[in-house]
Amino acid sequence: MRGCGEDVRELLHDGHPTACVADAAFAYVNAFNAHVNVGFFRGAVLPDPGGLLEGTGKFMRHVKLRPDAEIDAVALRKLIKTAHADMQRCLRAG
Repeated sequence: MRGCGEDVRELLHDGHPTACVADAAFAYVNAFNAHVNVGFFRGAVLPDPGGLLEGTGKFMRHVKLRPDAEIDAVALRKLIKTAHADMQRCLRAG
């Protein structure tokens, strides 16, 4: 997430590392005992050709990372970059 651009700001939101463009959050990391979620605040509108996103919320979606399961790292990186670009567009449209 940090590598998306110089406009990425990191903060803790509800105790979880959160990546923002300016003050607008686009992604977060949430650690649990058995897995880690990489979440996207506008995940419901993101294209997901790799089928990684989970969740049924109106806006948010996440990718669940488990130590015993393979993940398509290329598809995850693309989701992160897409979420960053999406937030930049939202802020420009403002």
